[in-house]
Amino acid sequence: MIAKLKSFLENETCLALVLLVPAGISLLVSFFYKGDALPFNPAWIAVVLCGIPILKDACIGLFTRFDIKADVLVSMALIASVAIDEIFAAGEVAFIMQIGAFLEQTTVAKARAGIEKLVRLTPRIARLITHDGDKMIPAEEVEIGNLLRVLPGETIPVDGVIVHGETSIDQSVVTGESMPVDKHSGDEVFSGTVNRFGSFDMRATRRDAESSIQRMIRLVQSADAGKARIVGLADRWATWIVVIALASAGVIWYATGEVIRAVTVLVVFCPCALVLATPTAVMAAIGNATRHGILVREGDALERLAAVSRMIFDKTGTLTHGKPKVSSLCSLIEEMPEQDLFLAAASAELRSEHPLGKAIVASCREFYPDAELQEPERFEMFPGRGIAAEMNGRRILAGSPGLLRESGIEVTETGKQKADDLSGKGATVIYLAVNGKFGGLVALSDTIREQTPDMIAGLKTLQVRTALLTGDNPEAARNIAEKSGIEDVHAGCLPETKLEIIGEYQLSGIPVCMIGDGINDAPALKKAHVGIAMGGIGSDIAVDAADIVLVNDDLRQLPWLLRLAKRMMVTIKLNLTFSMLLNFVSILLAGAGILNPVVGALVHNAGSVLVTVNSALLLTWKGGSGRSIPALKHAD
Repeated sequence: MIAKLKSFLENETCLALVLLVPAGISLLVSFFYKGDALPFNPAWIAVVLCGIPILKDACIGLFTRFDIKADVLVSMALIASVAIDEIFAAGEVAFIMQIGAFLEQTTVAKARAGIEKLVRLTPRIARLITHDGDKMIPAEEVEIGNLLRVLPGETIPVDGVIVHGETSIDQSVVTGESMPVDKHSGDEVFSGTVNRFGSFDMRATRRDAESSIQRMIRLVQSADAGKARIVGLADRWATWIVVIALASAGVIWYATGEVIRAVTVLVVFCPCALVLATPTAVMAAIGNATRHGILVREGDALERLAAVSRMIFDKTGTLTHGKPKVSSLCSLIEEMPEQDLFLAAASAELRSEHPLGKAIVASCREFYPDAELQEPERFEMFPGRGIAAEMNGRRILAGSPGLLRESGIEVTETGKQKADDLSGKGATVIYLAVNGKFGGLVALSDTIREQTPDMIAGLKTLQVRTALLTGDNPEAARNIAEKSGIEDVHAGCLPETKLEIIGEYQLSGIPVCMIGDGINDAPALKKAHVGIAMGGIGSDIAVDAADIVLVNDDLRQLPWLLRLAKRMMVTIKLNLTFSMLLNFVSILLAGAGILNPVVGALVHNAGSVLVTVNSALLLTWKGGSGRSIPALKHAD
């Protein structure tokens, strides 16, 4: 029971409720109860519960750092109201400011709770090798030097080095490579990558704390709007506001001789609405983005995104799936048409566990759905080189030129030239041999994401120009750009080249947004005006470098996110305009004696409520004239 109570009080939202509920009740009692039966004004409860935290923060900032913020002016209004015995006005101002803080905390908590659902995976385990056999342990218990076994299809729990076995690893999340990489004893493997082929034993070189999932959780904890440049507007203006408020109150007191008017000016000058105008809008927009699987690390990112006029994309894993698919087939045997060679190669790969072999089988079944593949009578796997299979009196080899040479088969000059052409377009080439004779080639390439062309078209409607930044050769880059609808192409880019290109855009005064997924994109993501990472397929380093993360890798969200950022800025400007206009009118009415402290506080704080309500509309904003994105559904 004590532990539960301690946990409840340590929760900021719960603690705020403990203060707000009795404070609100005390204000209601004070407003309607006019008798003398109570020994003190019930509004004192609100002053103590809600006012003391404000006074404490103001004093700490003022006397330890001489930092004059908005809470200094709020404290002045509280003290002045108490000094002339306007306890209800003092309690009301303190109460409304704490409500604003509570709304912001609730929105932050909602955003964080939503993103935690997005990154929560099934419990990750590691297969520890012991003297008594394999033992399943949580990945976080793995120590450096432990021997682990990873079976086909499993995610590698921690970084390490292979000590026994051969396999093929899908490590696109780390390197950006769309094709799987063959691994042997002594090769390094990375946490979060997927073992696609044989089982292997590895020695752990890092603990789970450095895994991509743990990095994502740390990003959740940093999802805060406090770093936005305009969030602190009221605090940056606080010094001038305090001077103007004191001067205005002093002039009115001197001109009218009525101290109550001066106090009313201080009360209505209290920047409640101004303080709430920006953070409530920012956090509401973050909350809405979270519902759609987008992690916004800080409100400043949305502010910067609203000004972007150029979006630059990485290719592999960003515009494309990062998964291989047969893109070309060439038969160099007269007696075997391309279809027959394709069916023979797919049949030979039926027993293969290699991703490229599986891709050949899947592509064949997609292209020829009515064709029947023949189960191999004999099958042999050569890790890192290819496969051999026998069926219907044919011996099929599929793999590297080295595998063919081991069997005494040489690739023809025509085959070499064709392979060079296909490789030059970014394809991975598989060499085929039939019954001891070079038979032809199968080329596999990454495939473009289905939503990519629609996403690019959506950005164009928002007057955003797009560009492709890739390390691929110019032919492959132009091919993807044409299919996507991207205007500008920069091919053959090293990480430093990407930095130079982004720097050139920025020197020209063009705000740039970079979208990428791999480690090689991390410098560009960091340098760009706004960096957006693919959270599902992307590397942990890229995610760490980005300002915004597409957790579910849905590119359709980009136009919607840009419209949300622009809508957030419109809401902020409306909030600020309204709050300053309300302050100005209230000061005039207070100086004329039309408003007393109680009524002034009611009018002024009603404006704070309206500002908050206007910001809250962003939580359910669906996209204006653009097509809305369906909210992400979380698994139970």
